[in-house]
Amino acid sequence: MPGQNLSRDEARERAELLSVDGYDVYLDLRSAVGESGEDVRTFRSVTTLRFRRTGTGDATFLDLIAPSVNAVTLNGRALDPKAVFDGSRVTVDGLADENELVVDAQCAYSRTGEGMHRFVDPEDGEVYLYTQYEPADARRVFANFEQPDLKAPYRFEVDAPEGWTVWSNGTGEQDAEGRWRFAGTAPISTYITCVVAGPYHHVTDTYTRVLPDGTELEIPLGAMCRKSLAKHFDADDVFLITKQGFDFFHDNFDYPYPFGKYDQAFVPEYNLGAMENPGMVTFREEYIYRGKVTQAAYERRANVILHEMAHMWFGDLVTMVWWDDLWLKESFADFMGSFSLAEATRFTNSWVTFANNRKAWAYRADQLPSTHPITADIRDLEDAKLNFDGITYAKGASVLKQLVAYAGRDAFLEGARRYFKRHAYGNTRLADLLTVLEETSGRDMKTWAKSWLQTSGVNTLTPVVTSDAEGRITELAVLQDGEELRPHRAAVGLYRVSGGELVRYARVEADITGTSTVVTELAGAEKPDLVLVNDDDLTYCKIRFDEGSLATLRAHLGDMTDPLARALCWSALWNLTRDGLMPARDFVRIALDFAGRETDIGVLQMVHAWAQAAVTHYAAPDWRAEGGRLLAEGGLRELRLAVPGSEHQLTWARFVAAVASSDADLQLLEGLLDGSAAVDGLDVDQELRWAFLEPLAAHGRADEARIGAELSRDDTATGKRHQVRCLAARPSAAVKAQAWAQVVESDALSNALVEATIAGFAQPSQRELIAPYAEKYFAVIERIWAERSIQIGMDVVRGLFPALQDRPETLAATDAWLAGHADAAPALRRLVLEARDDLARALRAQECDGRAV
Repeated sequence: MPGQNLSRDEARERAELLSVDGYDVYLDLRSAVGESGEDVRTFRSVTTLRFRRTGTGDATFLDLIAPSVNAVTLNGRALDPKAVFDGSRVTVDGLADENELVVDAQCAYSRTGEGMHRFVDPEDGEVYLYTQYEPADARRVFANFEQPDLKAPYRFEVDAPEGWTVWSNGTGEQDAEGRWRFAGTAPISTYITCVVAGPYHHVTDTYTRVLPDGTELEIPLGAMCRKSLAKHFDADDVFLITKQGFDFFHDNFDYPYPFGKYDQAFVPEYNLGAMENPGMVTFREEYIYRGKVTQAAYERRANVILHEMAHMWFGDLVTMVWWDDLWLKESFADFMGSFSLAEATRFTNSWVTFANNRKAWAYRADQLPSTHPITADIRDLEDAKLNFDGITYAKGASVLKQLVAYAGRDAFLEGARRYFKRHAYGNTRLADLLTVLEETSGRDMKTWAKSWLQTSGVNTLTPVVTSDAEGRITELAVLQDGEELRPHRAAVGLYRVSGGELVRYARVEADITGTSTVVTELAGAEKPDLVLVNDDDLTYCKIRFDEGSLATLRAHLGDMTDPLARALCWSALWNLTRDGLMPARDFVRIALDFAGRETDIGVLQMVHAWAQAAVTHYAAPDWRAEGGRLLAEGGLRELRLAVPGSEHQLTWARFVAAVASSDADLQLLEGLLDGSAAVDGLDVDQELRWAFLEPLAAHGRADEARIGAELSRDDTATGKRHQVRCLAARPSAAVKAQAWAQVVESDALSNALVEATIAGFAQPSQRELIAPYAEKYFAVIERIWAERSIQIGMDVVRGLFPALQDRPETLAATDAWLAGHADAAPALRRLVLEARDDLARALRAQECDGRAV
């Protein structure tokens, strides 16, 4: 990746020098379908860029990552492509006050999900293209000024293979010569331009709404996927959520959707969940479900749809100046996704999912050595790529949820409305948002922002209860811990066991400040069985329990009737385990006692993942086998107790497969696959078949032929990914060597197959088999980072880190690499530091668990 970075200082200097009037971009994609046997690599891209010089200087550069440049013309003057193009930049001088620059290049199709991704469907041989740019990969498709504050209108023209349809941000049509021509866009940033092309299955609908001034707003809707997925595509539900989202945002934002049509494409081998390209949103096609899934899966998809829709205002209409203020779009979209989901759709419990799932991501990220303020210090594009993390998304959304409580819902939404109208089609910084919120709320937003947006780390709130002989509270204090003590508006709930249920009987909201805050309103209340700080999840913090409360949860967590309170308790217990304050085996036992009574499927799935991680990473090594046996036995018990055909049954079936290790466990999976065994009501569809086959492969009970036979049943793109993962999971030194070489020594695999190979490579049951690769990992990662795209570099560095070699020797090897590579790319060092922290945390937790014997 040398030479492809762009610094914040370079971007600022370029923005001071020029402003952009518009782009005309021509793409010739007819090469995407080559002749039989032809190696399809490049396409022609011609950019005509009009810009004005507004500052001092007569030279600048464009961003372009391409194999070659055919011609460069500035104001009619031909420039030598070899002299001005270095592989990632086109440098030009002799600028006039008004300029027209034409760059004719050969750009490369991608197999990494960056730039113009090309995919061949193994099911029918059809070719599909789509673009993905964030934060800075538009330069892989056309020459441009790749920074968010140089917005401009775009007009695309595309030649495509016969029979294809092409979509972009604006409306398009095919002319008599077969060329696709698209209407010009409003001023937008480079990273949210988009082209989707191919023989996609396409469904249409329309959203209509009468605006306050009496005019009717009509938004054409489209949804598309590969033809071979059409039989699984539930476009009606996608359109339902889309229309509900538009209703919610129009009701609350008072700014009509500004980008005309609204297409949503579900595309293959996608690196992200989705991308908010205005008028042409792209999603990973895994949101089209090929088999039975739970309502939690539909909720996740709906949340993503609404998250991307919120970006039409937060991010697309109003865009941050530079990636330091990435939170101005991602935190808001993450918050608005859950907010609109709860208020406008059937998923009314979305805040439970947020508290249990999204916040878990934030808490982990905020305790890493790479933690950063929500308003981060983003020096360059590599920094920006890594900051699409749990802090920017989930912590930022959590803090915004608190801001709504702090400023008031009406003031918050009125601030948003003023923000859109004041800065439409422009770029903003933190101060611009704080200004409107101060206007609408009357509160000091700068002090709030300093505490919550400009500092890092998570606080821990712990209750301390003192009671008298009559069992009444004499004092209840909340202790706050953390490097930065913040003001919290939090609820404190008192719970007691009554009639076989754990129910709340008192609740107060209090301002928690400093190291200790006495909640005076609770003095004199009956002593509780459980004190839940941050009840209703109003603030962003980790919570602890006093000894009595923890004892209550060990005995009665399943008796807690409120799903949000229960989710908060599960999350807090997991944080205790990760922090090495509660033995991993205790968490496993609590999970086995109460997970079967968890009503919220999303929470249950998180508890399953945590229980597996507790055994795999945090339990003392000599207890792992026992812990695995307990999980398998408990999972099978709950599977047989679950209501036949229910989503709980499906969830427990997947858990049983994930933890299977004994002969009996594996024989059951074999029987479910060949039909010799059955669980009443359980439909073993194709996706579940792959879930059952992987553990069989990992334990040596499914060879290459057996895995190939399953692929014959499911010879699809998804089936291929499952096959690759299962092949890499087999317990053989030769298999591991081949998988390692395919990922590390070759770039032949696509991004999706790299991900699948890595996922299969490291199996918890194969610690000794993969031990030799710990040393090899540290020998290759700097080369991988330098030679491969940043997406593949991130996947390899994160995915192949020897986390399963959780011994002090691995920690020492990691420290040695860090000490010996102080000059390595900062983004690479950050990834290794994060993995090191997870490893050190696992070792501490193992010590805690070992002391529990």
